Amino acid sequence: MAKVADSNPYQPALSPEQRRRDDLLMAGLDLLDQAIAVFDATPKLVTWNKAMLRLLDFPESLVKVGTPFEAFVRFNAERGEYGAGDVEKLIAARMASARSFQPHYVERMRPNGRMLAVRGVPIPNLGFVSLWTDITEQRRAEAMIQEHNAQLEARVRERTAELEQANREIDQIAGALRLSEGRLRLILDAIPAMIAHVDAGRRYRFANRAYAQWFGLSKESIVGRSILEVFGDEAYAMVSPHLSEAEQGERVSYEYARKNADGHTVHARSVVVPDVSLEGGFRGYFVMSIDITEQKASQAALVQAQKMEAVGQLTGGLAHDFNNLLTIIIGNLSALQDRLGEDSAHAQYVEPSLHAARRGAELIRRLLSFSRHQSLEPRAIEVCELVRNMSQLLMRTLGETIDVRLRLPEGALYAMADPHQLENAILNLALNARDAMPAGGTLTITLRARSLAPALARLGEVAAGDYVQIDVSDTGQGIEAAVLARVFEPFFTTKPFGDGSGLGLSMVYGFVRQSGGNIRLLSTPGKGTSVRFVLPAAQPASAVPMIAEQTPGHCPQIKGPVLLVEDEPEVRKVIRMQLTTLGCAVLEAADGVEALALLENIDDIAVLLTDTVMPGGLNGHELAQRARLLRPSLPILLLTGYTRAAVEADATLAAIPVLRKPFDPPALVAALRALLPQDANTEASTP
Repeated sequence: MAKVADSNPYQPALSPEQRRRDDLLMAGLDLLDQAIAVFDATPKLVTWNKAMLRLLDFPESLVKVGTPFEAFVRFNAERGEYGAGDVEKLIAARMASARSFQPHYVERMRPNGRMLAVRGVPIPNLGFVSLWTDITEQRRAEAMIQEHNAQLEARVRERTAELEQANREIDQIAGALRLSEGRLRLILDAIPAMIAHVDAGRRYRFANRAYAQWFGLSKESIVGRSILEVFGDEAYAMVSPHLSEAEQGERVSYEYARKNADGHTVHARSVVVPDVSLEGGFRGYFVMSIDITEQKASQAALVQAQKMEAVGQLTGGLAHDFNNLLTIIIGNLSALQDRLGEDSAHAQYVEPSLHAARRGAELIRRLLSFSRHQSLEPRAIEVCELVRNMSQLLMRTLGETIDVRLRLPEGALYAMADPHQLENAILNLALNARDAMPAGGTLTITLRARSLAPALARLGEVAAGDYVQIDVSDTGQGIEAAVLARVFEPFFTTKPFGDGSGLGLSMVYGFVRQSGGNIRLLSTPGKGTSVRFVLPAAQPASAVPMIAEQTPGHCPQIKGPVLLVEDEPEVRKVIRMQLTTLGCAVLEAADGVEALALLENIDDIAVLLTDTVMPGGLNGHELAQRARLLRPSLPILLLTGYTRAAVEADATLAAIPVLRKPFDPPALVAALRALLPQDANTEASTP
C-alpha cells in the first residue's frame, strides 16, 4: 500500500470523508507500474508506492516516512547505480542538485540491465515529486520499428517518447493524489494529461485543465455535466459499455475516437478505476486518459510505408516482364524496319510503333526510379529536361481535369541534387495540388536561375551564391494560416484519418534541406498555393554516355560463337536474330545450368551474353561468377530488365557491363564494341 506521512499537527485535521478519499487514491496508486515518491523541503521521504521498492530494489527497512533523501542517494552510490567514481563525490553532487531542485528528466540504465526514466518536478515551497518508469520494453519496441524503416524510425521514436512522457505525467498526477486537495489540483493542472472523477450518475465532479480542454470546455463548465453531454451520442456509445463494466467494480482500459471542434478525428486511451466506498458501495470512478492521436498516425504511417515497399517490389517484378515484352517488340520492329527500308510504303507504320515502344520503355524506367529506396546521390542535373520528361507522367497521374503548364527558360539550368529524389519531390507536390483541386484547375511548374546575396541567404538559412528556383503552383482551395505554420511537420495532415500519412511535404522539406537548399510555402485560402524551393546551381558535368546511348559504329569481328543465355524463348529468338544479322555465330541456352555445361565443354566460346534472372537454380549473376572462375578473360555482358542498381548490388559483378532491356541493334552493337578488347574492335565489318 502506498504510504503517506502523518498529518501536520498545525494543519486542520482531515475529515473522515477527506481521509477516506486520500486512502482510496493512495490505494489506487499502488496499482500503477510506475514508482512514485514525494519528498518534503528538508528533503525527507513523505510518501511512496509499492513500485518504488520493486523497480529500485530498496530494502523495506530504508523506505519509511522521514528517511532523508541522502540515505537513498548513498545506498544507490554504494551499490554502483551511478557508475564508477568516488562515492562521497557522487553523493555530494546529487545532494547539491537536490537542494537547488529544478524540474528534470533523465534515463538511467540500472546494473540489472533495466532502463528507468527518472523525472522530478518541484512542489513550490513544499518539496518535490520523483517518478521512475521502467521503459526497457518500450525501448526494445522502438528498436524494432527502427529496423523496419530507418527514415521513419526517428519520428516514430519521438512520438513514442512523447507518449511515454504523457504516461509519466499521468503517473506524476497520480502521485499528487496523496497530497491534500489543494496540492492535488495544483499538480493536476500543471501537467498536460487528462484526469477526471465521475460520480455514480455519470456526471463529472472533477476534471483537470487538460481533460476539459480535450473537449473544448473549461474546468468549471464541465463539472456537473453528464458524460453523454460532453462526449456526444456517437463517442458515448463507444465508451458506455466499458463504463458499465467499471460500475461492477472492474478496472477497465479502452480506446475511443471522437470529432473535435475542428472536425478532425482524435484518439484517446483511458483507464477507468472504480471509486468504491469502504462499505462496498459504488461511488463513481476515476478516469485517466492520454491523447494517442499521434501514435495512431505513426502506426498508420508505418503500415503505409510497408505497403509502399511492397508496391516497389511489385513494380520491379512487373517492369522486368514488361521490359522482356518490349525487347521482343522493339527487336522485331527494328528488324522489320531494316528489311523494309526508309522508302517502303509500309515504313510509315513501323516508325510510330517503334517510337511508342521506346516511350513505353522510358515509362517503365521512370516507374522504377520512383519505386527505388536509396540515399541521396547528388550530381549535376539539367532541371529543365527533367521537368519536361516528367510532364507526360504528371498529366497521366493528375487526370484530365488538371491542366499542367510548364514555364521553362530557353537555356539549360543545372542544379546539384539527386535526380530521383527531385522527381519524387515534384510528384509529391503535384499530387498535393491535385487534392487541393477536386473540381479541376491549373498546375504550373516554373523554373528560373536565382542568385542569393549574403543578407537574403542568411534569412533563408543557405549559403550565398547561385541557385535554381522551382515553383509548383496550383489554383486550388488554399491553406488556412493556422494550418500553414505546420505543413512541414512530419505526420501532420489535414486529410481524414487514414487517408494520408502526413509525410509527403516533410519528405520534400528534408530532401531540399539535405541538398543545401530551402523551401517555403505561400497560400491564400480560396486562391491557391505556391511551393517555392531553391537548389544549389551546378556546372554541367562531362557527358559519360551509357552503353545503350553510344554511337554504334561497326560491329567487331568475333572469333568464335556467342553464348546467349535467356529463359524467355521469344526474347532469346529476337536477340539471336540481332546477333546473326551482325554476323555472329550463336549458341543458345535456356537457363544457367545448360549454359554452364556448354562453357565447360566448348573451348572456343568467344562472348557470354546472359540474362540476370532465370529459373533452374543458377541465375545470371551466379553464371557470370562461375564463368569467371572457368575463363577469367571471357568477355561477359549482362542483360536485364531491372534497374541498374539492382544488377550492380553484388560488388563482385560491379565491373561486368550491363545492357538494359529493351534494346535495339545499335545499342547491342555499342555494347559489344565496349565489351571487346580494343584490338578486336579494329577488325571491323559492316553489319
